[in-house]
Amino acid sequence: MFVFAMTMLCGISICSMCMKQLGTDGWSRIVKIEVVEQPCNKSTVPPSEVQFVHYPQPTTYSREECKCNPVRFFAIISSQRSGSGWFETLLNSHANVSSNGEIFSRKERRSNISSIINTLDKVYNLDWNSSASKNECTAAVGFKWMLNQGLVANHVDVVYYFNQRGVSAIFLFRRNLLRQLVSQLANNHDRYLKQLNGTHKAHVHTSHEARILARYKPRLNTTSLVWQLKQADEYTRDALENLKSTRHITLYYEDLILNRTKLFDVLDFLNVPRRKLVSRHVKIHTKPLSEQIENWDEVYSALNGTQYESFLNAADYII
Repeated sequence: MFVFAMTMLCGISICSMCMKQLGTDGWSRIVKIEVVEQPCNKSTVPPSEVQFVHYPQPTTYSREECKCNPVRFFAIISSQRSGSGWFETLLNSHANVSSNGEIFSRKERRSNISSIINTLDKVYNLDWNSSASKNECTAAVGFKWMLNQGLVANHVDVVYYFNQRGVSAIFLFRRNLLRQLVSQLANNHDRYLKQLNGTHKAHVHTSHEARILARYKPRLNTTSLVWQLKQADEYTRDALENLKSTRHITLYYEDLILNRTKLFDVLDFLNVPRRKLVSRHVKIHTKPLSEQIENWDEVYSALNGTQYESFLNAADYII
């Protein structure tokens, strides 16, 4: 025991002398272990998909165990009253999809291309905070962008950004421009009257609210109606032509209403697992157009025999 005790004392003494000679910095250099963060493995990603697979590093939080979960960037490109609000709630019901709403509805965010790019960077870096944000384990992140919110005016720079950053576009439009016009006029009417307890609602969640908003029947200017529909049609066609060089999928509201399986095409496009998508939105205008337009007979006469006569009888709903 005596020999063992002496051996231990000598060992401690020698170790103490070594530490004094090395000093604090020297000892730190010995015990410090540098952890090198391994890059995410992209070997399983097909070469054609590499451009569209991202691993964002947000500055406002850590993705932690999900940091190597690939993220797809997307933008829903649409126009007002084309079903984009309903469509976005469907996407957001997916556990791995975050669509952050109509972020360019605020003018300061689209005042110039620099403001637009700064906003886009924040969204795609997962630093945009909204009720739709799923943060760490998001597999697809995007937002809703109306054509008239700086997109058409800056389409050249936007297309370049999308192609450089690997952003995919989801084009969502409405075939029946007459129904879209009725919806726009009814929405503008409620914006001023605020028929639901003094509050304007562009979308509703109950059939009672929907019936109240559907009571309004706009009177259309039949003198300019054909020109108005033509302008809307050409505006959308030109926008699609200018944006077609991006990776995209084109959808129509009527097709989604009549065939919900088309939503699987969207999930496949975003490369996220197929899931049943749900929305609390209740459709406002469910009646034939003849019951929704005050001067229906005049409208029918104005469009009958024109390229837009198909709008008169087409239904985009199921009762």
